[in-house]
Amino acid sequence: MIIRRRLTVGVGVLLATLTAGLGSALPASADETPTKASPKVELVLDVSGSMRTRDIDGQSRMSAAKQAFNEVLDAVPEQVQLGIRTLGADYPGDDRKVGCKDTKQLYPVGPLDRTEAKTAVATLAPTGWTPIGPALLGAADDLEGGDSTRRIVLISDGEDTCGPLDPCEVARDIAARGIHLVIDTLGLVPNAKIRQQLTCIAEATGGTYTAVQHTDELSGRVKQLVDRAAEPVVTPVATKGAGSCTDAPELKPGLYTDREKFAEHRWYKVELLPGQELRASVSVFADRAVNNDYGMLLRAVTTHGREIVRGAESGTGRTDAISSGLRYPKPEQDEDERTPETVCLQVSNSFSAPASVKTAPGMPLELTVDVVDAPDEAADVAAFGLGHGWWLLGLLTLTGLIVGLLFGWISRWRIAVWRTR
Repeated sequence: MIIRRRLTVGVGVLLATLTAGLGSALPASADETPTKASPKVELVLDVSGSMRTRDIDGQSRMSAAKQAFNEVLDAVPEQVQLGIRTLGADYPGDDRKVGCKDTKQLYPVGPLDRTEAKTAVATLAPTGWTPIGPALLGAADDLEGGDSTRRIVLISDGEDTCGPLDPCEVARDIAARGIHLVIDTLGLVPNAKIRQQLTCIAEATGGTYTAVQHTDELSGRVKQLVDRAAEPVVTPVATKGAGSCTDAPELKPGLYTDREKFAEHRWYKVELLPGQELRASVSVFADRAVNNDYGMLLRAVTTHGREIVRGAESGTGRTDAISSGLRYPKPEQDEDERTPETVCLQVSNSFSAPASVKTAPGMPLELTVDVVDAPDEAADVAAFGLGHGWWLLGLLTLTGLIVGLLFGWISRWRIAVWRTR
């Protein structure tokens, strides 16, 4: 009996030890869902001498910016890692070489200590130059690493004073890194030249430009941009289109980014099963000055070169983006014949630029690919290329028929009356 009890206890201890060992050996991912990386935002504030100007709600631009920053810091979502960088905050002299290096990180990107961040902002005083280009490069380095959402919010009241480093080119270089970093800009002065530069910086990375002339507008817009970084977004996948369908990358449903040279054709391909519908759209962003009269084309083509369907758009004058899309429903087939079809997508543009504008790197484009169940009815309007205008065509046909009958009846009645006279 004693031996049996000891044996039972021994087996129990052995099983408990093995269970504990196996439990600790299991990977954490089996029990825990991996947490998404926290979004990162860096506020870049212009602290140059011109920020002393008193033209925002009866106070200086610097005072308005500080007040807005305090309101923004109180409202930053817990999951956002926030940092602050300044430009023109330290060097008051006339040496351009020194003044154009005057940018520093005031508060590191990370979990926010609101009191510490506010104290750092309170110490700022308008001082020196406006090195926007170097500040953007510094901010991009501050936000490096990881795969979280990254956003720079630049607040400035003037143009960059540190040429030849063009901040617009700097933004394009940052976009070309493929790190999906968005730069939003806010201008405190409604000046056409300043607006043009800040707009160019924003558009180069898919960001936005906003002109603000009141403190509440400034704090409201910055809060909105910080909140936007915290919202879940689809991160575009960088891809590279080919010069022909044969060499094109195969795309699954999703959002993709690429860069296309002026007047270039780029090819991608998608596998489509019978009973599925391909929906694709593309946007090309004119992130620099372009000549008037431009257009873009999105075509779905078979591997043998036969065009299936196309979407095209054109325009003239200034544009931020030009977009087009298409739909291609593939009819259902018998189970034995359900072989996938390779659909080639061609993206082309007819943009050109003035001689003074650099054409490299290419313009950013965004391509969305979606594959859904095809419509049940073969007579779906998409199959005829009529879009949602089929009802209008039917209405016009019916109206024409009624008007024709009415006109004929009136004509016959008038002839009959004339004859009786």
